[in-house]
Amino acid sequence: MSLRDKKMAVLRQLGLESEPVGLTELMLRLGEGYKERSLRRWLGLLVEEGAVKKIGQKRGTKYIAAGRSEEANDEVSSCFSSASLEAIEVVKRPLFERQPVAYADDWFDSYQPNSSYYLPEVLRRQLLASGERANGQDPAGTYAHQIFNRLIIDLSYNSSRLEGNTYSLLDTERLLLHGDTAEGKLNEEKAMILNHKEAIRYLVDNAPRIEVSRNVICTLHYLLSDGLVESSEAGKARKHGVRIGGSTYIPFEDSRRLDEQLERIARKAALIRDPYEQSLFLLVHVSYLQAFADVNKRTARLSANIPLIKGNLVPAAFRDVRVDDYMAAMIAVYELQDVRPVVDLYVYSYLRTCAAYDSTVKAMGFDEVRVRYRQERREVVREVVLRGLAGEELRAFVDEEAGKRVPMAVRDGFVADVFEDLEQIDENRLAGLGVTPEQLKMWQERSRR
Repeated sequence: MSLRDKKMAVLRQLGLESEPVGLTELMLRLGEGYKERSLRRWLGLLVEEGAVKKIGQKRGTKYIAAGRSEEANDEVSSCFSSASLEAIEVVKRPLFERQPVAYADDWFDSYQPNSSYYLPEVLRRQLLASGERANGQDPAGTYAHQIFNRLIIDLSYNSSRLEGNTYSLLDTERLLLHGDTAEGKLNEEKAMILNHKEAIRYLVDNAPRIEVSRNVICTLHYLLSDGLVESSEAGKARKHGVRIGGSTYIPFEDSRRLDEQLERIARKAALIRDPYEQSLFLLVHVSYLQAFADVNKRTARLSANIPLIKGNLVPAAFRDVRVDDYMAAMIAVYELQDVRPVVDLYVYSYLRTCAAYDSTVKAMGFDEVRVRYRQERREVVREVVLRGLAGEELRAFVDEEAGKRVPMAVRDGFVADVFEDLEQIDENRLAGLGVTPEQLKMWQERSRR
């Protein structure tokens, strides 16, 4: 790990702390590889840079990340490294001082999956250590189902906020969970948030089957843009040119070429084994291509969550990211093909999201057996209905299937969940079961005899 990486790791760790921490405690959190003398020096530099606050004196000294300053005159967040700040400084120059640039095929072509990396190994390890939430036996999407309400609120709110949506977090929650529309807001803002909910639901419900592909990316665009672009443009490559506000970048204008390049991006991304590298690659390149008439960055943010949701990792909710910082980081990609500012924002935001979601799950009292063995439970319910089982025959079948499908330690809970589903099943709960309303009615009539 380079000295710069270690320094940034110190800042990121402090960013996860809810309260100031002392030097000894911070060294324990960071793990091996950090000497007290070096840590003191890095903390001193971070304090001078304004990225870290120092509280107390001598043995009572504690530190905490300054975080995202709320002062209006702060131009960029403290999460950016010095190298990222240099790139941002370039793209913040007046437009007339920056040269027009086109799509850089050679930059995309130079990336070789599992050989090239935007995320250094130390950061990939750090993200995995913070974001892993399930064991290898859990079906894809288990964790996302576990925190689904929190996920749709956070990701819908933050992704929409980055597009200028003025719904507050509370307004977003009321809209998504209760259908309450905030007064004085535009219909487009409401549609943007509700479209996020549908796109997230699509990813979570299809997690066991979904793969990175052009069709999936186009489906996400269709769901996110529904009602916000012409119907002929939803989910399809644009047929006209677009320009990026505040940037000299000029994307492709040929729809056939856009389709072909989106296919190449998806194929290359699908080869990337590390979920975080794959996520960041999709975030960067779906945004960079600008394949659609609008809603490109939203599509990129949802695409970036495909490997995370599939891998039962904490999703990327883009918490605590300022709009100006996000735009500056993306323009650095557009004009300089420099991903370092995006990397800094991604890691900073992701680690803060991990810490926040830990608290969410603890407060929810989550039924792990119900979610982990969701597919097995639904298969048993389906067979019960299709076979018309009832009475002792039903009980024997469920017990037998539980013995085959789940470990002994969770068998009783699994059986209880099956019977709960059978008791509550109706025509509104048949989606994905492969059972028709007529078959359900026949089973219910037999069960009442």
